[in-house]
Amino acid sequence: MSPSPSQISERYGPVYTLHLGPRRVVVLCGYRAVTEALLDQAEDFGGRGKQATFDWIFRGYGVAFSNGERAKQLRRLSITTLRNFGVGKRGIEERILEEAHFLLEALRGTKERIHEEIDRVIGRNRTPSMEDRSQMPYTNAVIHEFQRFCDVIPMGLARRVTRDTQFRGYTIPKGTEVYPMLGSVLYDPTQFSNPDTFDPGHFLDGNGQFKKSDAFVPFSIGKRYCFGEMLARMELFLFITSILQNFRFCSPVEPKDIDISPKLVGFATLPRSYEICLVPR
Repeated sequence: MSPSPSQISERYGPVYTLHLGPRRVVVLCGYRAVTEALLDQAEDFGGRGKQATFDWIFRGYGVAFSNGERAKQLRRLSITTLRNFGVGKRGIEERILEEAHFLLEALRGTKERIHEEIDRVIGRNRTPSMEDRSQMPYTNAVIHEFQRFCDVIPMGLARRVTRDTQFRGYTIPKGTEVYPMLGSVLYDPTQFSNPDTFDPGHFLDGNGQFKKSDAFVPFSIGKRYCFGEMLARMELFLFITSILQNFRFCSPVEPKDIDISPKLVGFATLPRSYEICLVPR
């Protein structure tokens, strides 16, 4: 089995060159290398690299895969459109709750602690709202840990340096593709005490209150971060709390017999198929 990019970095360091066929790319691993590039030198690493499938489909168009002035215009237009639809406002929250309600009707656990927190803060007789999140540190921590542990897009979308760039003593020529390994940040042992274990405590302080982590980067960071992050965060909180308010999750097999390793890891992490029961509370 070929070594993973993170395993290669253990031998060659957090910044190294890799050849993908005829293409020479630079790989960044770990919290420090990725954040230094995408935040401290955001302009230099702000281009979008090519990925064969996406390049064939989008041909350089679209907000995620375009470059230069076109990318800036599309990004501004997309953010304005999301705001016009109400992202960040109460109107979009109502739309999300409406979708969650339809899902609950169609479906009609996790840790008991989540249910206890939901019952204490929200109760059983009203729907959740985003205002509840600040009073639900454990639920918020679990949702963050889901995203960290699942590591949906471990490689991130390829970047491209927009000019000759000096980075950590290396010269990266203009146009070079760069892969910031988001998974290596989410699993960085210098940032998370038990990176290979599902542990909501990664996002809780000593008093049990929610704490942010700069290494939480499932939506990427820098100039090309996912601008749908706010909408996604709202959807995750409202859907998950709505479901857990009404159901308990049960598995037909013993938890110790469940294989949680992914089916495939590449550009994206593909989960295995599971059977699960949702039992009304």
